[in-house]
Amino acid sequence: MELGQQMPPSRNLRCSVVVMRVTTDEMVVARDKTVYKDNWFDRLAIHHLSSAIEATTGMTNKMEGYEGFVAAAIMISKKFDTRAQQDLVIKSLQNAFPVAILTMIKILLPPSTFSREYFAAFTTIFFPWLIGRCEVRKSEIKGKSEKNVVYIPKCRFLESTNCVGMCTNLCKIPSQKFIQDTLGMPVYMVPISSILLK
Repeated sequence: MELGQQMPPSRNLRCSVVVMRVTTDEMVVARDKTVYKDNWFDRLAIHHLSSAIEATTGMTNKMEGYEGFVAAAIMISKKFDTRAQQDLVIKSLQNAFPVAILTMIKILLPPSTFSREYFAAFTTIFFPWLIGRCEVRKSEIKGKSEKNVVYIPKCRFLESTNCVGMCTNLCKIPSQKFIQDTLGMPVYMVPISSILLK
């Protein structure tokens, strides 16, 4: 699997963390569904984000854990247009994280090699509950190598929803905007559409 960055021409690579995600066309054919064993931290994080989504949308479901999180995402995708979906996710993320902490992070960690590598490592430690197994990889920025790429071989959210549209509107676009606006870190998630989920 090749890393190859695919950035839009107007993007400034010097300040971007690149997140790679494996997808196919509109619907994903999952071969062997990955079984996740969520620990106490995973369950706490899933519950916290699910609660923020419920508070933002006013919609609830009776399912628990990651299945409940996915059920909430499916309800949002069916009830709202794509722009509203993206806005609801951004608002949910804003409600999930204290503004003071996000502001402090933005001030203390402006875009730099250190902050890009820090955010990449942080993601691989604290967000596998959301995106699945992931790892840090290197990329080249201004002729220098940085460990700023988060590579996701099989995204948990995409595998669970089985829909690239939900991946795009409920994860990719709102996450990029939220991270840029609240943390001041440009991020671009790059789907690799030519590779099937394994």
